Amino acid sequence: MGRVVITGMGTVSPLGLTLDSLWKSLSECVSGVRACTQNEKFPINCAAPADAFTGNIDDFGELDSNQKKIIRKGLKLTSREIQMCIAATQRALTDAGIIAGQFDPERVGTSIGSDYIFTTTADLEDAMKSCRGESGHFDFSIWGQRGLPKMTPLWQLKYLSNMSACHIAIYNDFRNVCNSITLREASIGATVGEAVHNIRSGKTDMMVVGTTGSRIHPMKMLHAILTEQVAQGTEPPETVSRPFDRERQGMVLGEGTGSLVLESEEHARKRGAKIYAEIVCGTYVSHLERGMIPNRREALTQAMTLLCRRADMTPEQIGHINAHGLSTFACDIDEANAIRSVFGKRKIPVTAAKSYFGNLGAGSGAVELVAGVLALKNNQLFPILNHVMGDPDCPITPVREFGVPTGDSFIKLSVSPQAQAAAILVRRFE
Repeated sequence: MGRVVITGMGTVSPLGLTLDSLWKSLSECVSGVRACTQNEKFPINCAAPADAFTGNIDDFGELDSNQKKIIRKGLKLTSREIQMCIAATQRALTDAGIIAGQFDPERVGTSIGSDYIFTTTADLEDAMKSCRGESGHFDFSIWGQRGLPKMTPLWQLKYLSNMSACHIAIYNDFRNVCNSITLREASIGATVGEAVHNIRSGKTDMMVVGTTGSRIHPMKMLHAILTEQVAQGTEPPETVSRPFDRERQGMVLGEGTGSLVLESEEHARKRGAKIYAEIVCGTYVSHLERGMIPNRREALTQAMTLLCRRADMTPEQIGHINAHGLSTFACDIDEANAIRSVFGKRKIPVTAAKSYFGNLGAGSGAVELVAGVLALKNNQLFPILNHVMGDPDCPITPVREFGVPTGDSFIKLSVSPQAQAAAILVRRFE
């Protein structure tokens, strides 16, 4: 089978809008978590917004005049999560040297993962107010008559999960597969796995993949607080996200997106592209016990085992683990023990980028994958931020200082609360 390589990357995250800003923060151990001010009614003291992204056309990187025009026109029909994804993708395409008219549009596809994308309360406010009954409370029976007419006709298009892939394909004239995946944090594994299959099978020469998400949208923040362990301590914000640490309090909520350009080696070499690394393969596994009870440990174990089998590699050949590292009690224990199940007592280095920016929802997977590729390129691992005291229930070998060698390959892990697990194997390109 032909090799699939990474030729371009782009991110929008709490660590900035460029690859340089991302790597600078990781290499200097600078956190993107800050005091939470936008949702003061929620019982949390910190979050990780992508403050550098304003939605201005300049945030979308280098664009020709025609692209600037059509993207600027489309901004009013896109939510923040979709805008961030478009921006990261345009930056990845620029990084890859993809220029309109210099590729066969019939041979380029798109696959983007996301969470469900919720509307904002501001979009509903006028319509909801118009439906107050005599008691002053919302009366759903008059929604069709009074409320719906006040909604913007194209309102729903701003929040459809498939719109990221659609806009990216339209703006860049990509005419091959155009798929959207909503598997929460595990989305990255499915998008990459699908892209690798499409390229190796000869269906496409190039695929643009990525994920976008947010946990600081008010509705998603509320959902996370009600259903998951969210850090609510009073410590300095930059110290709160601490995966696998004994004193962890829960995950930090953030927002962000990442995109990568994947190509067949032959196509990349033919156009003289720079190559970051090779994507060997990706796996996606869902594991529910009897009674529909999710088992994250087993899902992660199966995903890594299957990954090694497909890559024809043994666990001893893997350089390090780029962990999900959610910073919750249960998930970190499940992940650490899954790693132990696959790698035994081998002291394989483990790092976790969420310690720098928290949980970006579906967007975490792609941003963390980009961070891992940058580490592999520089042969220097970034440490797990705030990892002070090891947890005996998390039997891993955490990276504690910057500069630990990466080895020649790594596995990127992602998992959702519903035990949807993804594993991606990346190898140094030689």
